[in-house]
Amino acid sequence: MEEQKKKRVKKRRRKHSPAKRIASIAGVIIGLFLLIGVGVALYLYNQVDSTVDRLNESSGLSEERMNVQTISEKKPVSVLLLGVDRRADEQGRSDSIVVMTLNPNQDKSAMLSIPRDTLTEIVGKGVEDKVNHAYAFGGAEMALETIENMLGIPIDYVAEVDMKGFQDTVDLLGGVTVTNKFAFTSGDYAFEPGTITLKGPEALAYTRMRYDDPSGDFGRQERQRDVITAFVNKGKDDFSIAKFNNMLDVLGNNAKTNMTFKEIRTLSTDYMDAFKNQDVLRLEGTGGKAGDGIYYWNPDAASLADVTGYLSELMEQ
Repeated sequence: MEEQKKKRVKKRRRKHSPAKRIASIAGVIIGLFLLIGVGVALYLYNQVDSTVDRLNESSGLSEERMNVQTISEKKPVSVLLLGVDRRADEQGRSDSIVVMTLNPNQDKSAMLSIPRDTLTEIVGKGVEDKVNHAYAFGGAEMALETIENMLGIPIDYVAEVDMKGFQDTVDLLGGVTVTNKFAFTSGDYAFEPGTITLKGPEALAYTRMRYDDPSGDFGRQERQRDVITAFVNKGKDDFSIAKFNNMLDVLGNNAKTNMTFKEIRTLSTDYMDAFKNQDVLRLEGTGGKAGDGIYYWNPDAASLADVTGYLSELMEQ
């Protein structure tokens, strides 16, 4: 049976106190940090804390963005999750953009994937452009400001991982198993319908395809969420100190965040019930080429209002 499976794959409350210094695309980021919070043993505390410090120091965020206390105060929180595609020393672009909102008082959460071609105001540039260009122009800080403006809610935290980090984390667990809905090819790989097991490069190709998907970018987002879920579940069932240490190395080299280790621990415990009770939100809209010949995706005004209204309610105490 196992052989058959393998063959099938060819202006929120910011506190100005001394600065404090998780990582799928889209959510393998959150999965990584959840696994850290659940799996870390006391004697590994210093090692993990040191790794998180490295993630903080490389974030490039302003002092204000580093001075947030929302998780420590166990308030409703939104986290921006970025899967970044970069080459060599380039800044790169945010290929995957997910907003995760969790309310520990209501034990509810929501996940919203934002199509990367969404046309919106790029805060700090004074222009309208694709939302994923915000990261290319000004890193995580400009991405935060832009998406806050687009959704009308505060987003205090950000976590990003690059594509190599995504592949490496999948490989650390020996691959992930998902159920594929239709046959397609992506990159050098062919994917057949049914249950398939994906290694790192295959998982990346599987989650990035969108043009041949009948549901377009929404289909791609669904495949990303499937990989996230498979990753988190397998990580919980197949935890070891050796894999944990390797995961820390992957994080230290391929991820950035403004969360402290203590906040990550709190997120993975006090916010876990909210994480399990999750609504998957969807922005409706249409895409097409503009007068400049460039493709943009335009969210439907009513759909955007519904989504922002829901998120605003979820962020209330």
